Amino acid sequence: MSEPYEEVFAGEATLRLPPGRRHELICSRLHAAVKSTVANIASTRLLEPRTAVEMPHATRLCPDLALITAATHKLWLAAEIVNSEDHHADTVLKKELYETIKVPRLWMIDPRYGNVEVYHATPYGLALKGILAGREVLSEVLLPEFALVVAELFAPE
Repeated sequence: MSEPYEEVFAGEATLRLPPGRRHELICSRLHAAVKSTVANIASTRLLEPRTAVEMPHATRLCPDLALITAATHKLWLAAEIVNSEDHHADTVLKKELYETIKVPRLWMIDPRYGNVEVYHATPYGLALKGILAGREVLSEVLLPEFALVVAELFAPE
């Protein structure tokens, strides 16, 4: 199990609970799958899990997975694995912040239900593009080689 970590929402620091074993397993699988596909994309960089990302409005978030552009260091894909003991920050606060800063892609990964919500930025905010589960495949057009069967993400140890 990892350590507690701090995020800052509009200038207010919040101590987040350490993720549990299942959360870390899912995070590790997701990182491994994404890492192998971004290795050949010079314009994109994968950050380590929960690396602090500075945002506008005195906000610093620690996404479970973050892809940034190499040239500008701007976040373009964030993935949050919902922590069942601390889900409000992920499912409400952070989602609203990602919408405010217009992050182009957001994946909300929920181990409670074994699904992944895929959001794309639009001029009007984040739009839900799909809820994937079971044998459905999580993919991203901006990561042409990336494809992950959702059931494999949530498989037992």
